[in-house]
Amino acid sequence: MADDGEYYFDTATGQVTQGKQGAWSTRMGPYKTREEAEHALEKARAKSDAWDAEDRREAAEREGDA
Repeated sequence: MADDGEYYFDTATGQVTQGKQGAWSTRMGPYKTREEAEHALEKARAKSDAWDAEDRREAAEREGDA
């Protein structure tokens, strides 16, 4: 595929590519820099952890209201 000037992280290979390469189903991005793409999984994991913590906090609040 053509290089679109942005970077992507391929979850199947663990590689960063410039431009859309590989299957869309395993591609994270786009990212403006290679470094951002290299940390894609870490960022996704941190967001997921934050959402899980928020879900737990909201559940605890609901239990307190019952």
